This record gives sequence, structure tokens and C-alpha cells, in this order.
Amino acid sequence: MSAPAAAGGRHAFVYATLRAVPRVDRGEFVNVGLILYCQALEFLQASVVVDPVRLRAIAPDVDIDAVRTSADAVVLACRNPVGLARENEGQAVRFGMLTAPRSTVVQPSPVHAGMTAHPGRTLAQLLERLVAPPA
Repeated sequence: MSAPAAAGGRHAFVYATLRAVPRVDRGEFVNVGLILYCQALEFLQASVVVDPVRLRAIAPDVDIDAVRTSADAVVLACRNPVGLARENEGQAVRFGMLTAPRSTVVQPSPVHAGMTAHPGRTLAQLLERLVAPPA
């Protein structure tokens, strides 16, 4: 059962971008994906857009396959609970684990919040605005 909708049928959501950090020591990154969680609508989903040109601009020797594999693992983790029992207690726990700070080739940004009536549409809009290569 979903929580009652806020004014205008909108619900709170939280999201984080996924950042490819080819060289952790330099701290430079390119946004490659987005995770969005809306508790009221039981929505947890991630989308990924890996742009090799942008990644190679900051790290010519970047392992594009490693970035794709890491980012795709987040997408799959949103769809299918895997691993230890504590990782599968619910979407809120999974979102928290996926957005926990880490020092890997794909890292989450800080978590941000908003309101939405359509989390899937909001995910696509944020992906276009924050991740997709400029047109």
C-alpha cells in the first residue's frame, strides 16, 4: 500500500548521480548514471549513459568496460536484490547501500531530494539533464 500523495499527487524522492572516477587520486569524474528512489511509490531504479569520449578526455587510458560493468551492476542491484540478507531488506536499505561513499571507479554523488508524480519520467529527465552528453 502506497503512502498518501502530497499536494498535486506528488511524492518525495531522493536521487544520486553515478560518477565515473577513472583516477581516484585525481578526483576528476564524469557523470555516467543516476539512481532514483521514491519510497511512497516503491520505485527504485537506475539508468546509465557511459560516454567514452568524455571519459577519455579526463583519463585517456580509462577502462571503459570496467566503468560500464560497475555502472550496470548498480542498475541490476536496483532491479534484483542480491547478496547478503541485509542488502535485501527493502528498497530504502538498498538505496542507502548503493549511495554509500566508496573509493571505486564508479561512485555515488551526495543524495539530493525532490518531488515527483512520475518517478520514471523524473529519472529520464534528470538523466538527460545531469548525465547525458551535451547536445
